[in-house]
Amino acid sequence: MFSERTLSPPVDSVRAAYAPELLVYDAAGDFETLPPAQAEELGLLVDALEPSHYPTEWIPPTGPDVLERYASTTFTIGMPGDGSVVWTRQTTPPIVLVKPRLEGSPEGFVDFLLAEAIVECSLDVPEHFLGFFESGYRDLDAAVDLGPAGTYQIAAALYDGWIGLHTREEFSSWESDRPDLAAQWRDAGARLEGRVESLPGAVARGETSFADATELACSAIKHGLDLPKPFDALDTEAYRDHASAFAIEWADRTFAALSD
Repeated sequence: MFSERTLSPPVDSVRAAYAPELLVYDAAGDFETLPPAQAEELGLLVDALEPSHYPTEWIPPTGPDVLERYASTTFTIGMPGDGSVVWTRQTTPPIVLVKPRLEGSPEGFVDFLLAEAIVECSLDVPEHFLGFFESGYRDLDAAVDLGPAGTYQIAAALYDGWIGLHTREEFSSWESDRPDLAAQWRDAGARLEGRVESLPGAVARGETSFADATELACSAIKHGLDLPKPFDALDTEAYRDHASAFAIEWADRTFAALSD
């Protein structure tokens, strides 16, 4: 099910600097959430497993089933929206899993995704947005009013943006000692730039949903791009410092303005 991945020298240098004990494995099959029986196979590869779980009271009554399962004591790795590389600190040592759907992707792009996951895993941050919002997820749900799927997408985007406020400092520091990875970071940002600039018009014309727009804007935060209103408020020290409380207030004000 899992095979150890050989890392390129730039990515291995990131692991050595940020999380030297971390293990990187290729998964045999694609997944959104790794089936529990397969997740538990990781116990054969690590020293210990400590599944995380959360109070179900944090989830609104209309919350998606996938969040209910995540909050339970079931050993859960990976959630919808996590992308092609997933990290977890529920194992000792921590693990990064690479999904096979990345096969055939440019090597430099894959290297950046791996380096990004290693940096994120090294930070003292929750593993998922439910651990970020905690009981405030109910407040976010009330503010967003887009239904369970829409709230989930907005929450995942806002958490991704908050993480980006932390990781981009690291990526921007790689210009001299990890120029290839820094170039991939800049290139990924350049590919987003035009789409981000046109977001207000795309939303106004109904070409992009607000949830999709939030997801794109928050992805751009990690690249330090200029964001249009109302997303520019998220690219601030206030958001970095006040975290989920700021995100909930932003959502409340933003969706109130949209409904006017």
